Amino acid sequence: MSFTEILYEEVGPVGVITLNRPDDGNMFTETMCHELRDCIEQIRRETRTRVVVLTGAGDKFFCIGGRKDGMEDTNLYAGVLPTLEMYEAIDRLQKPVIASVNGFAVGGGNVLQMVCDLTIAKESAVFRQVGPMMGSFDAGYGTWYLEDLVGKKKAKEMWYTNIKLSAAEAQSIGLINRVVPDAELKQKTMEFALDVADRGAFALASIKGAFNARHGGVAGLSRVTHDLLLRQYLGTDEAKELSASFAERRKPDGSKFGH
Repeated sequence: MSFTEILYEEVGPVGVITLNRPDDGNMFTETMCHELRDCIEQIRRETRTRVVVLTGAGDKFFCIGGRKDGMEDTNLYAGVLPTLEMYEAIDRLQKPVIASVNGFAVGGGNVLQMVCDLTIAKESAVFRQVGPMMGSFDAGYGTWYLEDLVGKKKAKEMWYTNIKLSAAEAQSIGLINRVVPDAELKQKTMEFALDVADRGAFALASIKGAFNARHGGVAGLSRVTHDLLLRQYLGTDEAKELSASFAERRKPDGSKFGH
């Protein structure tokens, strides 16, 4: 896979996506949003990788939000930075996604790491929501997911007062999972990813689908029933017999039902 604003490589069963705009805080652009979405979609369609790591290029920024440079000057969708397409792609991917936070995770960058299934960060990383102090907000993923992670009162404090959190503070309130020395982030991230990859891929996909069904409405429920349960059902004797009897225009053999 070849992209202009992200990098992608595979290390055994781990796919590594790197936001690659370090000179501009690894900020999203319209192009980066679409490339991340497309990359994840391609990962969804192969079985080589079992876990995905998402990180930022350089040693200062994970991601500090987004830029609308070059987009249409309109209030319609063409003028809206397509961040939701990234978040939705991560949610839909039936593989765990681990955010490896290598620096500042601010605004949309903090939301991005929240949407990931797990987060590991280096000690010097900083987490912050800044929208209301700079004329923007994320009243969707950025509020619901944050409340799930840290509780309503703390989530509101983060949005209303825009406090900065160190990696240690972020871990203490449940915003992230692990904190490691700066120099060990890459190594510890890979160890974390390989540990997760040792688990059953189908089981992990089922668990992720169940978690996402809570917020996903009909789409979330369908992700569980269609992608997981229905796929398993299609291999049963019952499903095979019904399919065969329909094709052969005969009454199905009920003795095979429930097997």
